[in-house]
Amino acid sequence: MQSPIPVITEHPNHTDIIKRLPNAWTTWPRDNSSVNSHVLAAQDTPKRYQKNKLRWPKRSVVFISDPHADALAFEASLIAAGVAERKKKAGLGHLTLTKKGKRSEIIVGGDCLDKGPSNLELLRSVKQLYKLKARVTLLAGNHDLRLLMGLLALARKKDVGNQHFFVRMGKKVVPLFREVFDEYLADTKWDKKIPDEDSCRELLFPGDDWFKAFPFHAAGFLTAEGIDREVRKMESKNHSFEKHCLSAGLSLRQIYATSLKCQQLFLHKKGEFNWFFRKMELVAKRGSFLFLHAGLDDSMGLMLLKNGTKYANKAFHQNLKRRDLFSFYYSSIANTFRTKYRDADLPLTHRGVHAIHKAGIHVVVQGHINRQEGQRVTIKKGLVHVEADITLDCHSRSAEGLNGYGIGATLIDKNVGIVGLSCDYPTAKVMTATELQGIYAESL
Repeated sequence: MQSPIPVITEHPNHTDIIKRLPNAWTTWPRDNSSVNSHVLAAQDTPKRYQKNKLRWPKRSVVFISDPHADALAFEASLIAAGVAERKKKAGLGHLTLTKKGKRSEIIVGGDCLDKGPSNLELLRSVKQLYKLKARVTLLAGNHDLRLLMGLLALARKKDVGNQHFFVRMGKKVVPLFREVFDEYLADTKWDKKIPDEDSCRELLFPGDDWFKAFPFHAAGFLTAEGIDREVRKMESKNHSFEKHCLSAGLSLRQIYATSLKCQQLFLHKKGEFNWFFRKMELVAKRGSFLFLHAGLDDSMGLMLLKNGTKYANKAFHQNLKRRDLFSFYYSSIANTFRTKYRDADLPLTHRGVHAIHKAGIHVVVQGHINRQEGQRVTIKKGLVHVEADITLDCHSRSAEGLNGYGIGATLIDKNVGIVGLSCDYPTAKVMTATELQGIYAESL
């Protein structure tokens, strides 16, 4: 049974938020929790690399990733970053932009959905930023796309490549379904045209022969490790998904009815959240910095070198329109919001890193890998990464023993450098342009 999610009913004001933030800053710590311990000191940057100057974003960037349906933490992080405030009303959904907010770009690093407790309020908070005419870039996260794959698979004819996508969403999507059912269906005749429980189970779950057929279907698309991992994951989710639904008080009939409502909300032109997937981008390049949810592989590196980020984002949306969901979800494009550089993921090798550097990308800013002591700078596969998922959502914080709601953001500014702000680290971490240049040199 899923652990209870702590819900904060009283929304903190500006003073409450500031009290939970560090009140001092330090040079980015050289400890394992903050940066590779072996990176070069800034003054040791070889002269041959001085010509490879990092280009900083023209506009200040505020990067907030993986809010995971915690609207309170998301809005508190915007306030902590100095780009928003509440002047007139308390509570969620009443932000206004500050002068800094009007000048900056806010990049939401993906994974807005799942876990809870406030999927719908989180989406409305992001939408409010658009209404305020903030410069917002919304990136695709694996949890966001997992919902889309599940809804699309249910709407299409079953085949070996797509019939597992609904159950593949797993227990973390159940809070969203609970919210949607309670808000839109609970007081209606939702069950009027919904099939019986057994029929709904057949519609939602993969067939018995899927586990034998999928490894052959996936051969040539996934690595052997990837196929094995996918089958094992589905064996677990196939066994437990209904139990998690029942634990949340939802029958499979209610889950099926809610999924139809989610299709209407997210996929139909007039749906309240139709904008969410429509505005989403795969990657955003600002100067020498590439913002994305997870990471890169060789194919994506070559695509970025040859065609650029506009092409990658267009390919992302074009592929979402394809009937073949399998080919999209296990492609290099989707690997960009899924990879953790495991053997099961598509590989990033020296060839890909060389292409990425040649494309003018020298620093990857990512979410996806949550950290408990604020942001971390690391070198992966010879490429500098800023890990900026700092465990904002209250469900993860409760499971990991972190106190209170999460607050934090990663600030990137040509005049200051990189600032890692987190309520879980005693100081703000500041890395100057010169220090980052040294780390970039180490990666080459």
